Amino acid sequence: MSTRNQKDDLLNQVAFLRQFCNAKGIIVDQCIEDYGSGLNYNRKKWNKLLDEVMEQKIKTIIVTHKDRFIRFSYDWFEKFCMKFNTTIVVVNNEELSPQEELVQDIVSILHVFSCRLYGLRKYKKQIERDEEIAKELQDRNKSNRGAESQNS
Repeated sequence: MSTRNQKDDLLNQVAFLRQFCNAKGIIVDQCIEDYGSGLNYNRKKWNKLLDEVMEQKIKTIIVTHKDRFIRFSYDWFEKFCMKFNTTIVVVNNEELSPQEELVQDIVSILHVFSCRLYGLRKYKKQIERDEEIAKELQDRNKSNRGAESQNS
């Protein structure tokens, strides 16, 4: 999670889902809390979930929102899960028109790329700072050597 608000949001989602399951009489075997973007499919807990679905260890996945679970290709993922006898329950399942879904997808893509650009800029600044520090250390080292040779 990049911000405290996002962490709080995850905690609220977990509490909400626990209340939902209690109200429906659903027994929860495990609760998987995963930090990270719904666009990043290289998350440790996400991949563990996929493995358990393919091993048919999971009967039902309950999520608050589709986009908190998987940003794109939800329909494909739902069919994938069904092949392994796993159903997905989306508690806050708002129905969007195809146009609204497309707009949401475009906004998500823009968000991801803007974050990546920001990350690259931040990384570039860090490299520049590291190079400045390295140059300062080299200059100090040269001046120390010069002082040593004058003292000899």
